[in-house]
Amino acid sequence: MEAVIAAVYQDAGFEAARALVLRLWAGRIAAVEPDARDAKTALQEWAQARAMPPPVYEETGRSGPDHAPVFTVRVVLASGESAEAAAGSKRVAEQAAARMLLERMEAGDG
Repeated sequence: MEAVIAAVYQDAGFEAARALVLRLWAGRIAAVEPDARDAKTALQEWAQARAMPPPVYEETGRSGPDHAPVFTVRVVLASGESAEAAAGSKRVAEQAAARMLLERMEAGDG
């Protein structure tokens, strides 16, 4: 699809390519949340904006059988704030912990 959009751009210019993209994906574009970044990225950007080092993620526990483990992950900011979450994969647990901490920190900014 990228090649088709590029061909339209090359042949007819930016506005034609833009119109094609909007015609094909306007509904999906409108449905995207205003802040569609993943929580880990958003938390890292929040920390960087405050001259803090990146958050640190640590696995604090693992339970369940080998075929269905549950990972517990803690995220910690340099200032000491932290959050912990559990999920069936480390990645999902990290995202959940980051989301929790970011929501807490942003609520405190207000």
